[in-house]
Amino acid sequence: MINLASSMADILTAYSAPVKPGDYVTIIGNIQTSHALIEALCEAVLKRGGYPNVQSGALISADYTPYFELFMREASDDQIDTLDRTMMYWVEQSDVLFFIKAPNNTKALSAIDPARIGRYRKTQKPVSETYLGRYDAGELKWVVVGWPTQALAQSAEMGLLAYEEFVARACGLDQPDPIAYWQGFRAMQERLVAWLADKSFAEVRGPGIEMSFNFGGRKWVSCHGELNFPDGEIFTSPVEDSVNGYVHFNYPSVYLGNEVDGVKLRFENGEAVEMSATKNEKYVISQLTVDPGARRLGEFAIGTNMGVQQLTRSILFDEKIGGSIHMALGRSYEEALGLNQSAIHWDMVHNMKDGGEIIIDGIPFYRAGEFLV
Repeated sequence: MINLASSMADILTAYSAPVKPGDYVTIIGNIQTSHALIEALCEAVLKRGGYPNVQSGALISADYTPYFELFMREASDDQIDTLDRTMMYWVEQSDVLFFIKAPNNTKALSAIDPARIGRYRKTQKPVSETYLGRYDAGELKWVVVGWPTQALAQSAEMGLLAYEEFVARACGLDQPDPIAYWQGFRAMQERLVAWLADKSFAEVRGPGIEMSFNFGGRKWVSCHGELNFPDGEIFTSPVEDSVNGYVHFNYPSVYLGNEVDGVKLRFENGEAVEMSATKNEKYVISQLTVDPGARRLGEFAIGTNMGVQQLTRSILFDEKIGGSIHMALGRSYEEALGLNQSAIHWDMVHNMKDGGEIIIDGIPFYRAGEFLV
């Protein structure tokens, strides 16, 4: 039987964000739910000559600390608007950051006013800008890690043991040599990204979807286990005013503790001009009207992890489902040369295995979950 914590710690410190002697490594996680992985990461970092630093109370989100709900309920506007200086310190000083997503309640923020969460995110913007800037400069490595908890297992409608086995498969830890597996995975995706490099126009068709967009001048990016773990997608940022058509998402989505289902969107010249949902429609509209950029697509991606084949209601896993696509409304990624700005980045997943296809510059590229090039 796989020792999930030690196996994950080994691949995280050797492949995802290789720890070198002398590295200052910050591990951020909920000590109540992810103590096994925190301990294994500390041991792995020490073996590799690094200096581990554990932050289990950082007020980042309910995924990382049991205190975030309390903070968001009770904090005054001034407290929400004040940046935690200690958080900025370890973002500036660390060589490696591990963010462990291990919530003990996936609905912890469902009763919090989204405006308060948005206000808090605005306060934290200097932190995210700092670690993204240091990452772009090659000064910082960081990984967001999914770790099994009872809450996540329940959301996925699994027992904890079954969910742990699912996580192991998603992470390639059931492979004879997990590092070799991810190296091969990376090579496969980089071939796809290279093929797309000189292309410019995508048409996406199938049950529940008929849309097109331009990506000329943008990059396709391979996600292969470095910034997220598990991983498995290639993505780009559509040209902001080029998206046309409709999509009726056939998977539910959870955003900031709020679950929605049956989301339908129709785009004209890049903007969602019609929006509806069969569940929690008011919440969808509230988020897509938070600012002008929220109505535009910041990301279009293809899920490639065949070890993930079922919905779990955790986007770290669901957006990687092999045979699916996902689109993020709102903020785009500079890595893909996107320009859209927004306070939100909301990923929604659509199954393509029932005959969906993607045509690139008139060439069949993908059909029913399989790449054709």
